[in-house]
Amino acid sequence: MGPCGRGWARCGGPRLPGALWALALGRALPRARCGLWALGGGGPAAQPARGLRGSNPFTRGQEEEWRRRNRTALTYIAAAAVGMVGMSYAAVPLYRLYCQATGLGGTTGAGGGSARIESMEPVQERVVKVTFNADVHASIHWNFRPQQTEIYVVPGETALAFYKAKNPTDKPVIGISTYNVVPFEAGQYFNKIQCFCFEEQRLNPQEEVDMPVFFYIDPEFAEDPKMAKVDLITLSYTFFEAKEGHKLPLPGYQ
Repeated sequence: MGPCGRGWARCGGPRLPGALWALALGRALPRARCGLWALGGGGPAAQPARGLRGSNPFTRGQEEEWRRRNRTALTYIAAAAVGMVGMSYAAVPLYRLYCQATGLGGTTGAGGGSARIESMEPVQERVVKVTFNADVHASIHWNFRPQQTEIYVVPGETALAFYKAKNPTDKPVIGISTYNVVPFEAGQYFNKIQCFCFEEQRLNPQEEVDMPVFFYIDPEFAEDPKMAKVDLITLSYTFFEAKEGHKLPLPGYQ
């Protein structure tokens, strides 16, 4: 009996040994019709498939394009990171200039120059009370206070006030101050001619200094309807120790 056994009749040939038929026909029987014949090897089904490509769907050109895009994206990310670091260092001075121009957050304005001061006309009928406040941050052990609690001024008239600071420790300390004006809306009219704010102040052990504030309230203060009921302005200063990496709070923000 041939290798197909009783099923040989289904293979389409007489009951001769399958090997003899293979020699006579010069080919192997199809594997799909007689599965046992494939065990002998040598048939087409036993040969490996030809012409099959790898499973990676990307060509070399596509891979190079992805690498180029990744490098471009990394370049943009690095540039954005550098820009953000630069803006963080510039935030305080830029914000200070903006606040001085607009009075945002109770920040006082710049003096405006001698020409502006000489041309001002005092508004004698409008008297404003200015009070002074002094604070120190926990990082600095200074004694800091205003030398006067209040003064009375009129818009368009210059005024001079003093603060006193003392370093009671046995080592030199460098301090730096920030400030604001309350009510905040009055900050745009409160102009400093001379001030110790945002400037490093070095005090040696047990040293005490007087710090002047020369200022005026712009005459336009008396013409602003929003300032009609404002007759009290408070100027506040807060000292911090000037340390490397320490971020000074923005003026007017609590």
